[in-house]
Amino acid sequence: MQSLIVLGRQPALALAELESLYGATKVRPIGNQAALLDIDPCLVAFGRLGGAVKFCKVLTILKTTEWREIERFLIKSSPEHTTRMPAGKMQLGLSVQGLDVNVRTLGATGLSLKKAIRKLERSVRLVPNKELELNSAQVIHNHLTGPTGWELVFVRDGAETILAQTVRVQDITSYTVRDRERPKRDARVGMLPPKLAQIIVNLATGPLPDDKMSSICDIPADQIIPQPHLGQTLLDPFCGTGVLLQEAALMGYNVYGSDLEARMVDYTAQNLAWLETTYRLEPIQPKLEKGDATAHHWTAPVDFVAAETYLGRPFTTQPPAEILAATASDCNLIIKRFLQNVYGQIPAGTRLCLAIPAWQIRTNQFKHLPLVDQISEMGYNRVSFEHATDDSLLYYRPDQIVARELIILTKR
Repeated sequence: MQSLIVLGRQPALALAELESLYGATKVRPIGNQAALLDIDPCLVAFGRLGGAVKFCKVLTILKTTEWREIERFLIKSSPEHTTRMPAGKMQLGLSVQGLDVNVRTLGATGLSLKKAIRKLERSVRLVPNKELELNSAQVIHNHLTGPTGWELVFVRDGAETILAQTVRVQDITSYTVRDRERPKRDARVGMLPPKLAQIIVNLATGPLPDDKMSSICDIPADQIIPQPHLGQTLLDPFCGTGVLLQEAALMGYNVYGSDLEARMVDYTAQNLAWLETTYRLEPIQPKLEKGDATAHHWTAPVDFVAAETYLGRPFTTQPPAEILAATASDCNLIIKRFLQNVYGQIPAGTRLCLAIPAWQIRTNQFKHLPLVDQISEMGYNRVSFEHATDDSLLYYRPDQIVARELIILTKR
């Protein structure tokens, strides 16, 4: 029943996302970049996971972390398994996390395994490693999740090694299409990555009931399969060009958006219409309104709230202290007034996930909004996670000044 999930560039966000959907007891972090998920693999809605890079089937647990022992096991046991694969040239790839092995040694192991497989008169091509892990593009380009593909993933777990086979990888092509080919984009209001939008939605909606989880069985890796209609409404009060709403619509939620600018509301409408046509969805029928999030009145029902809020000025260099303080004050005021406004319009227990700004003032040191410490005073509880700390829920590049800090709340 266990699956291995290879996590993305910022694993804390991925762990929080998995825990939000499936519960802390079903998730166990492995090393720095992976987790075991203890649910029926056919109930893992991998297509909606923004923080997961690979979905892998656990094959066995090896009682060693010594690479030479692992190699001997691999060369002895693997060739027989290849005889059960369909006819045709086999594509073979290897990925490693946390083990004491270098790229050169890993490549030598791959060649030895290739030689052992060819003794069974099976044609095989080895995908060369530039790093210890093959990336999503390499897995896709080399058809390693296809009928004759085989990516073996080795992850150290204490004194043991998990051996798994990749079943699916993130559909990077579809992410690019949804990001760059939608008809309306506006760099001035920020470019929310679709993967991050998925994470925000999943943190806002919380646990999935078993009967609403999408099956991944027999679904080609290059297809996005929308969730069944969930009958719940997700509100984005800062909808911008609608990136977050398009991801929520793909997951099967009713979508409701508002924005201070009429132009943004129009952009969202056009992008959702494009999404509906491009992905051949049932009519989305979004509810879209022009409105200031600090004063607007939204109509019921609203089941969840998810948004990238006002992030302030897009600094490219470290600003003077007084400029940063003024920017933080402006952002804090707008977001605090929004939380006060929406409080009286949503039922107790409603869950919210907001991307708010935090500023990297030194490497991995951040200035946070004052409201982060005032959540309880505003009538909200902050949702914390067992496998990710509150202060680790940040999305940013190493050289980026303005980060997105994700806070998950429930109305008391």
